[in-house]
Amino acid sequence: MRKIESLFAEYAESHRNKTNKAIHWLCVPLIFWAMLGFVSLIPSPHLYIRNFGAVSIVSLVAVAAVTVFYFRLSVRLAIIMLVIMIILEYFVYSVNVHMQHRSWILFLSVFIIAWIGQFYGHKIEGKKPSFLKDLQFLLVGPAWLLSFILKKCHINL
Repeated sequence: MRKIESLFAEYAESHRNKTNKAIHWLCVPLIFWAMLGFVSLIPSPHLYIRNFGAVSIVSLVAVAAVTVFYFRLSVRLAIIMLVIMIILEYFVYSVNVHMQHRSWILFLSVFIIAWIGQFYGHKIEGKKPSFLKDLQFLLVGPAWLLSFILKKCHINL
């Protein structure tokens, strides 16, 4: 079994309950977005991209590091997740522009509410979140959800 398949299988062990899965479909992307938002608030120079906006150098480094993690699992997964992260970065940028110095409040609120949802889902499931065992599962979760969409589209990782 490839590493990605074993990670997905291990992650799936604590995500079998229908309600927990539904909660994850909402909360995992929100947490991922909020984390990108937090990273964008770290003071650093910004790169302006025409028709997109500005992205911090720290955000670019974080997206690159996460992409390397996904690349080690699957090239196709890495490319698709990179596109998703770019789209999420655009929404992060929009929030930062519109809310200015108060954007951290939205990122923190989304982060806390989504984690409450996650822990509630795991309470229903009766199993602890996977990341408590291994932090890499914080990045496996979004990829695990994406794998379901790709399967529906008949796209292999």
